[in-house]
Parts: sequence; C-alpha cells; structure tokens
Amino acid sequence: MSRILVLSELFLPTKGGTAVWAAEVYKRLGGKEIHIVTADVPGAAVVDAAHPNTVHRLDLRRVPWLRPESLAMYARFFGKSLALAFTHRFDAVHAFRALPEGLVAWLVARLTLRPVTIYAHGEELTTWGRGGKYKAMRFALRHADRVIANSEHTRATLLQMGVDAARVAVISPGVDVAVFRPGLDGAALRERAGIGADETLVFSVGRLSRRKGFDQVVRALARLRDDGVAVRYVIGGIGEDAGYLDELIAAHGLSDRVHRIGEVSEAELPRWMNTCDVFAMPNREINGDNEGFGMVFIEAAACGTPSLAGEAGGTAAAVLDGGTGLRVDGASVDAVADGLRALLTQREHRLALGRAALQRVQREFAWERVAEKTRALDRGQHE
Repeated sequence: MSRILVLSELFLPTKGGTAVWAAEVYKRLGGKEIHIVTADVPGAAVVDAAHPNTVHRLDLRRVPWLRPESLAMYARFFGKSLALAFTHRFDAVHAFRALPEGLVAWLVARLTLRPVTIYAHGEELTTWGRGGKYKAMRFALRHADRVIANSEHTRATLLQMGVDAARVAVISPGVDVAVFRPGLDGAALRERAGIGADETLVFSVGRLSRRKGFDQVVRALARLRDDGVAVRYVIGGIGEDAGYLDELIAAHGLSDRVHRIGEVSEAELPRWMNTCDVFAMPNREINGDNEGFGMVFIEAAACGTPSLAGEAGGTAAAVLDGGTGLRVDGASVDAVADGLRALLTQREHRLALGRAALQRVQREFAWERVAEKTRALDRGQHE
C-alpha cells in the first residue's frame, strides 16, 4: 500500500486538468494513508468528505503587500507538509507542479530523507521567462529524484532545461471511462441550443484563451458556410476571450450557427462529447504558451468522438493524426477549415476515427491504467 505525501495547490473542486489528475490517480493508489495538502476553496468540504485520501486544506492565497506575494503561501505549504512528513512514515513525496509545490516538496523530502517526484505539464516550462521564477522551477526539476512528464513533447522540453533524462518518465493523464463513455443522450442539449438532431455539430470546451484556437474554428466555419457545408458550432467555457469571440462571431455573420454556452457542468460535459460529431481545439503556440497534452481530447475519445487538434505542444500524445483524429496547423485558418471539412463530409472515416479513439482510451488512458504506471514508477524508486 502506497504511503505518499502529495502537494498540489490545484485539487477538486477547482476546475482544470491538474486538479482532476491529482484527485483521480491517488484515490486509486491508496486510502487514508495518502495525505494531500492543497488549497482551501469554496465547496472543498463536500469533495473531501467523499474522497478516500486524507485531504488537508490551507489558505494558499497570495498576499499583495508581501514581497514576494507568495511568501506566506510557501511558508504555510512548507510548515504543514514538514509536520506531516515528521509524524507519518511516508514512502515518498509527490508535487503536482514545480512551483510552488515542487520546491516545497524537494525541501521536505530532503529533510526527511525521502524521494521526491515532481510533475511537469508543459505550459509552465515555456511561459515563465528566464528570471527568478524560471530558475527556481528549473532547480526543483533538476534536483527531483523523478520527474513525470505528461507527453514526449514535455519530456523534450525538460531535457533542454538540463533535467537528467534517466530521471524523466512519461505518464500521460487519463479519463474516467465510467463517466465519459459512448451512448449518452444529448438530445436535450441540442434542443436547448436550437440544433436539429440531423445537423452536424462541432463542439469545443476549455478556457477561452487565444491559444486554444476557438477563434480559428469560427473563421474556418465562415469558409465552410461559404462552401455550402452545413454545420453548427458550440463553444463551452469561460475566460478572457469571451468578448473577443462574440465580436468575431458577429463580424462573420455566424450568430445563427455558433453558440457560446458559458461554463459546462460536469454532468453535461460527457453528453456534449457524445452528441457532437467532432471535438475541436486547434491549439497554437502564443508567446511560448502551449498545450502540454490536452486531457479534453482524451475525454472526447472516451465518448467515441474524433478530435481536431493543433500541431503545437504535446497534442500528439492525445490525438493520433489520421488514427484517432486530425492534427493541423492551428495558426492557419486554411488548415483548420480543411481539417474540419474532411471530418464533417466523410462520415464513415469520421466514425472509424471515433471507434479507434475509443479503443485507444480504454486500452491506455483509463485512470486505473495511469495509476498502475504511477505505482510502478514509485515502486522502482523505492527498490
């Protein structure tokens, strides 16, 4: 039975791939003997009461008048984690990011003579410049006993940062195949959005930020409309690009075809993934900001839905080009339009890609499989 101290600022009910990953893997690795130190957020009590691991909540908010603003957060993280490490016989310390968790985890592990594992997700490695924050992150990663990269692309970035290749293992995140599965009825969702049962539907969900490529799908749909391809587009999520997307939709005269539905609930997301014909997130790199993997592609695949992904970042691990979907140049509207046209107008090919995507997820990306890989990694570290 694994006895692990896990540090993750992001944890359910906070949304996002990191929070989901932390919650899903460790509950499959053990029970109360696994201790998770995380942030106290609204709704935490409900999550913690049902979660099999022992969860410790801290006030990890930054303090604006402190220099640095994160000083109090680091102090709280360190104090609680060290106290737990001294009072429990943990086998290892895990951190879900290099900063802030990784630096704290490394120090706690060294003081208690335990191995430390740090997760790397990709985006954080290329968006923090080369200043003090980057140097601290690089120190933590280079001095960890093990680094888990979420894709080969992230692994390559770590090697460029000077992390020892022998210490880097690739374990991609997964999906709950009991939640995301084929056969879920999305008729009510279509009806609510005014989409006919026989209309082709493209769906996107995620933070509304430029690198996700939702704006490129809007531009591509304008071209498909002009070419006579009938399709509707639903965008789920919230973020800084909401107003920008609304303006773009109006500018292209697509208000009758493109629907922004805001935040998508956990209960409705698998149904949207089932009822759409194509999931689209043609991501692109913007100012070093990349998609490290793309858990949402795996969620679509688990519902038997093929994806259109961008070529930037680590999406090759989530979407096999020509095998479970298509990967295109997300910076090119022509490439996005051509990819969507191919998927939307070739029904049999689209369905075959969806079937292959489902089989791959069930074989490689169920959370149980991810947990097995993590357990094997830890076991090898202790031998």
